[in-house]
Amino acid sequence: MKNNQEETKIFDIAIIGGGIVGMATAMELSNSQEHSIIVIEKEDRPAAHQTGNNSGVIHSGLYYKPGSLKAVNCAKGREQLYDFCRTHDIPHERCGKVVAAVNKEEEVQLEKLMERGKANGLKGIKQLGAEEIKEYEPYVTATAGLLVPDTGIVDFVKVVEKYAQIFESNGGLIKLRSKVVKITKVKDEIRLHTTSGPVICKNLINCGGLHSDRIARKSGVDPGLKIVPFRGEYYELKKEKYNLVKSLIYPVPDPRFPFLGVHFTRMVNGGVEAGPNAVFAFKREGYKKYQFSLRDNLEIVFYKGFWKMATKYWRMGLGEMYRSLSKPAFTRALQRLLPEIKKEDLKRGGAGVRAQALEPDGFLVDDFRIKEAANMVHVLNAPSPAATASINIGKSIAATALKNFDL
Repeated sequence: MKNNQEETKIFDIAIIGGGIVGMATAMELSNSQEHSIIVIEKEDRPAAHQTGNNSGVIHSGLYYKPGSLKAVNCAKGREQLYDFCRTHDIPHERCGKVVAAVNKEEEVQLEKLMERGKANGLKGIKQLGAEEIKEYEPYVTATAGLLVPDTGIVDFVKVVEKYAQIFESNGGLIKLRSKVVKITKVKDEIRLHTTSGPVICKNLINCGGLHSDRIARKSGVDPGLKIVPFRGEYYELKKEKYNLVKSLIYPVPDPRFPFLGVHFTRMVNGGVEAGPNAVFAFKREGYKKYQFSLRDNLEIVFYKGFWKMATKYWRMGLGEMYRSLSKPAFTRALQRLLPEIKKEDLKRGGAGVRAQALEPDGFLVDDFRIKEAANMVHVLNAPSPAATASINIGKSIAATALKNFDL
């Protein structure tokens, strides 16, 4: 990847952010080879944050409201991703998952999930009785379940590396180690002041992930929301316990929250992850428990939306924090699905940080949020299944850009 200085060139399009959504958009825009495009990434490689720290699940689309952007993008993007991985020999597996209910209340939610899955076009989805579950996941104890064959696993970093390779082969430029610190507009030009020098463009696409709201404000656009970081922490099963998990095992999610609950994920490169929880991170890139940013916390403390959210969800927040600090508590959450798991079977794994968009009224934005402005497109919220649906999302953002940009 190039990282040379091209200060005098005026690019048709600059994309801020080299995560999976930014690189998918860049790849799609570059396919025509009609426009000069640059991707600006502040780290020394693409996919360094949300993309490179997730569990590698290719989502089926089971949970999403039919007709929502999440549901539509996931249905199309999932199959596009499977095709892409097959075409480019990227290791992946359509291994399926089991969603397990452990009581009558969850069985009611399971019925609703079944209806959603059918409405979203999932193939082969079926209800399982307590004994039928054992055919797929012998160690799960549940009262009922769903089999979801369309779910899969992949290494999303390898996917992004291929997106980047295609983008560069189409003439695109990736500028690494380049944090955008200021954005100014002069007539028909947008000047991006970065830590490695200026970049001049005619049109801008903001795929800044954890910093998307700040980038929007730097460009003079009010995002109407704030990014609040939530850290998801994982444990890994010790090798001698891999046999307890055949594919993926999920709980029935609480419909009040945009989090799926702790689950078991077999990884495409080997091993089994358990998690994540969802705890407030005291830094936007706070992958470790005790990382802290004064700026990030002051922004949130003085944001009314945070306190409205906290008032509503404080009990859940305390429970998640307790599980973060207590391995026995985390283990008990996992034992709801796999009673045989013991804390000695688990070792600390990695963590990811979710960029959760929060509105001033305390509403947790749970769907894609894209804001258009003159010569700009701002991707302000791209939650899961953004990685799964990245190819389709990239096509959608590219189409929006080409429609609005003067190219």
